[in-house]
Amino acid sequence: MRIALISDIHGNLVSLETVLADIDRQNINEIIFLGDAATLGPQPHEVLQRLRELGCPCIIGNHETYLFKPSLGQAYMRGTQWFTDVLTWCRARLTPDDYKFMRSFQPMLKVKLEGDSTLICFHGSPRRHTDNILATTPPEEVNEMLAGRRATVMAGGHTHVQMLRQHNGVLLVNSGSVGLPFEQMPFSERGPRVMPWVEYAILTSENSAISVDLRRLPVDMRAIKQAGIDARMPETSDWLRNWISITQMLNDI
Repeated sequence: MRIALISDIHGNLVSLETVLADIDRQNINEIIFLGDAATLGPQPHEVLQRLRELGCPCIIGNHETYLFKPSLGQAYMRGTQWFTDVLTWCRARLTPDDYKFMRSFQPMLKVKLEGDSTLICFHGSPRRHTDNILATTPPEEVNEMLAGRRATVMAGGHTHVQMLRQHNGVLLVNSGSVGLPFEQMPFSERGPRVMPWVEYAILTSENSAISVDLRRLPVDMRAIKQAGIDARMPETSDWLRNWISITQMLNDI
């Protein structure tokens, strides 16, 4: 059994299609989306439409919540004006069917793997979708975030940083980010830096043996740049400037 875990697309259809093209070559049995589909990128409606076409299980992330309740997002981002502007722009581009689709997203999903193995999927943690489970998170804090839940594998996103960690006999997986993979978390003093690739994970369960492939693939940065320009998303230049390899192209905007 092979499961593709994808997360944190953030309105970036170019990156999503790159990941899906690779998944098509990997003999995957199921795709699971771990949350944060539409916000912060130029193609929110298109990403939700593509996810709907896939028909895969979807987990609700904090950014889905912000689309329904913008005040929560503004509080989380401490009233940052660019976030307010981009969130408002994104909400205006979603259709009633998009919102109906997002209401079907689940807070958590349990999947039976081969043998006695199980998988629990969430966004941040089983406790709340804004928790950051990192490679460096102290074990006692991880225990609190897992909130008494236990499975062979527990998988989430949210941090935009890939991770594979053993914790008290549980394999913790972060698939990284499809659309905004971060250089590190917590951020450096320079703030968030987005890496010029896409990320996802493949979980393989075979004869009770579990393996995880944290995948990174190159992405067409010029196509991402053009998508931002064509959409006329607020703060497009700042959005593009976060990518490490795209700054040299900004003078063409």
